[in-house]
Amino acid sequence: MSTSNEPSFRESVDIMFNRAVALLDLPPGLEEKIRVCNATYTVRFGVRLRGKIETFTGYRSVHSEHMEPVKGGIRYSMGVNQDEVEALAALMTYKCALVETPFGGSKGGLCIDPREYEEHELELITRRFAYELAKRDLINPSQNVPAPDMGTGEREMAWIADQYRRMNTTDINGAACVTGKPINAGGIHGRTEATGRGVQYALREFFRHSEDVKIAGLTGKLDGKRVVVQGLGNVGYHAAKFLTDEDGAIVTGIIERDGALISDDGLDIDAVHAWIRKHGGVANYPNAEFVENGASVLEKECDILIPAAMEGVIDMTNADQIKAPLIIEAANGPVTAGADEILRKKGCVIIPDMYANAGGVTVSYFEWVKNLSHIRFGRMQRRQEEARHQLVVDELERLDRYMGDAWSMTPDFKAKYLKGADELELVRSGLDDTMRQAYQDMRALWHDRDDVDDLRTAAYLVAITRVAGSYRAKGL
Repeated sequence: MSTSNEPSFRESVDIMFNRAVALLDLPPGLEEKIRVCNATYTVRFGVRLRGKIETFTGYRSVHSEHMEPVKGGIRYSMGVNQDEVEALAALMTYKCALVETPFGGSKGGLCIDPREYEEHELELITRRFAYELAKRDLINPSQNVPAPDMGTGEREMAWIADQYRRMNTTDINGAACVTGKPINAGGIHGRTEATGRGVQYALREFFRHSEDVKIAGLTGKLDGKRVVVQGLGNVGYHAAKFLTDEDGAIVTGIIERDGALISDDGLDIDAVHAWIRKHGGVANYPNAEFVENGASVLEKECDILIPAAMEGVIDMTNADQIKAPLIIEAANGPVTAGADEILRKKGCVIIPDMYANAGGVTVSYFEWVKNLSHIRFGRMQRRQEEARHQLVVDELERLDRYMGDAWSMTPDFKAKYLKGADELELVRSGLDDTMRQAYQDMRALWHDRDDVDDLRTAAYLVAITRVAGSYRAKGL
């Protein structure tokens, strides 16, 4: 619960934008052009369900068309409103610019609790919503490309793609009208896990720079770091799983809507996730301490705090009590502008949302490219790559025979080296490269400019500069 002078989510985005843009010398009017939302469409449509017509309200906001198509998820939540959608669309603009995906920013939402409806009812609702947007070109492979967000997933994206193709039967690129689709409906390997994987890659890159780790008051690498995760949905689950399974981190706290679990010995991510899917929450989970006031676990001592659910969970009422020296924003806007100021004064390092959760839009970009090229990644070059590697292995085996016991290949080297990269490996490679480069772009400003004292301001500066460059190229 926030105080009366707590900025709203949209106000927080504007405050952070203004803090950054004040450090740039933009022409008169260009700053305002970048800041404002270009258009927001509100749709109210009826669907006959359970013997009566229900009316639903949905939104699609386009923040910036400096590049097209515009890109951004569709969320299903009772909290959806115009201000939230416009703030998220603005974040998408800056996020795409920061990680250099060639999209403008957009966002959509439907004011609905998906848990209240059967699957066939959700399909009717989703198809009608898609119809209302598509007929106004607010879903279109070359103009506006949605993706999953909170409350939606592969299933909803498949319905939307099918609805678009029913309406545009001759559009050969119809599958590219939306990303985050199932593999058998034109999706791409690695998309479901992409945002969580991006969080992992962002932390890996942060810990490659000992100077940055020292600023956060930490030492060493990710191995052994204590992590608290708020929200074990798609993003939180994959981030927690990868960090524990592959990097040796220890998740000591998991916060969900009905409470939290804590265990200093570490929580079993898969077991907790399975429990939540079966029971709808973490209550009564047998292998950890249950805390009814889940929000209090945000204040638990840990090395890394990962808010991965809703915006505004860290605000001016609890920022002072946050003990984590490093926060990585897996969700959009989990730290309000007021809390951000408090945390920065305390010396907390925040890896900002526009960078930290950009894995989703990055792999969405790869899926969009795959749909437009009509060929899966790796199909043309994989076997040729293996054939070239075979030449090296043949030479090494000849040397092995010649040298005898004096030299030999590592047992599994041959199998690993001969395996050409498949689509999933190429997607992960592209995502890793994107997250590394974007961090280095932010980091350069963070360390090189005396007037930039945090990564969020650096991220905004990189993004705004690129958006401004696009507008200048258009003649504005």
